[in-house]
Amino acid sequence: MSRRSLRLRLLLAAAMSVGLALVMAGLGLVALFDRHVERRVNVELHTFVTQIAGAIDFQPDGQPALSRALADPRFERPYGGLYWQIETDDHTKVRSRSLWDFVLTLPPPEGEIGHQQRYALVGPQGEELHAYERRIVFPQGGTERTLRIVVAVDQEELDHARDAFIADIAPALIVLALILTAAAWAQVNVGLKPLEAIRQGVIAIRARRARRLAGTFPDEIMPLVQEVNDLLDVQDQTVARARMRAADLAHGLKTPLTVLAHDADKLRRRGEAEIAGEIEDLVHAMQRHVDHELARVRVAANTRRQNAQADLAKALRGITETIKRSPHGERLTWQVDPALIGPVAIDPHDLAELLGNLIDNAAKWAEGAVHVAIAVDGGMAVVTIRDDGPGVPEAALEALGRRGLRLDERVAGSGLGLAIVRELLDAYGGSLTLANAAEGGLRAEVRLPLA
Repeated sequence: MSRRSLRLRLLLAAAMSVGLALVMAGLGLVALFDRHVERRVNVELHTFVTQIAGAIDFQPDGQPALSRALADPRFERPYGGLYWQIETDDHTKVRSRSLWDFVLTLPPPEGEIGHQQRYALVGPQGEELHAYERRIVFPQGGTERTLRIVVAVDQEELDHARDAFIADIAPALIVLALILTAAAWAQVNVGLKPLEAIRQGVIAIRARRARRLAGTFPDEIMPLVQEVNDLLDVQDQTVARARMRAADLAHGLKTPLTVLAHDADKLRRRGEAEIAGEIEDLVHAMQRHVDHELARVRVAANTRRQNAQADLAKALRGITETIKRSPHGERLTWQVDPALIGPVAIDPHDLAELLGNLIDNAAKWAEGAVHVAIAVDGGMAVVTIRDDGPGVPEAALEALGRRGLRLDERVAGSGLGLAIVRELLDAYGGSLTLANAAEGGLRAEVRLPLA
């Protein structure tokens, strides 16, 4: 697929959209997971605060202490990652064994008594802690004491949980991206399938297997199909009108040209040879143009025929037998090797026009023999026509077949035969190759598609 491919553009757009959507979804899921873990940790820390509050006893000196150890062993292991600290209203601090000799530096209290406060602290080894605090009022000897109870957990544990979640979800998102990209590929192919059907329809029209785009297309494509069919209708009408005008013009000129030729002959008999020659040259030039336009009209009329077929071997036999009886054909030796091949994809009349021009040209230039052979090369029929004449100068081979070009005025003709041959071959998807044969003479190779 090239950079201008619509399929490639749609796939790239789909892949970028899928990638962006999954990245955003991944970030959103990680954020939701962080919030969920934080909520779970806060619930766990709240439970620890409640357990600590229920286990506080005041010593004779008025200092708080825990009557029982907490269940989580991390509180008893130095730097175990889970810590508690109690701060009294006189700033006396009691802490868990896990803090060892480190004292947590608490921020100023906020809110009312009983308010839950969450913040970040610096741990005993410089790590970041996620802390949960509640201020609770305890009665003691007829008075009330306010204690700040703080439980903190190493933030790295939360980060590890998030990293593990990312490691688990990343492969799933990659697999999902591949599945969605494959689905986008299928969607693009299904969506562009009507355009491929249109392309095949246009190919069929160009190959003369159909005249219009036919079939059921999506509503978004139908306006394009209708416009193409309307354009083909307009083209047919334009070609028909142009063909009729050209035919009318060509036929309308034939009578005046005949009169002019007759008048030139009268002038020549009266001794006005110079003026008669000029008029005859003009008449011949105009006659060549008329013949060419009539030939083009015939080509235009036939190239839109559907499923045109012609018997190549039969056409060759008929043409060679006719030219053999012509004045320049009677003096030649003919070698015709028709092979048994299937029909070719061309109108029979156009095939006769095409081969007739080439074989007649070979007969005019041949000195003693003409050789015609048929072969098959893949899906093409190959007709080789060779004469033993003088051949064509190499410099003139490329220009041979241009409209009106004649290499030798001594041989009768309008110079339009090869031009008509090329136009017919172009119309039917064939080709013509002209070359000087190694043994002498001109070799013409015609390639026509098999029906």
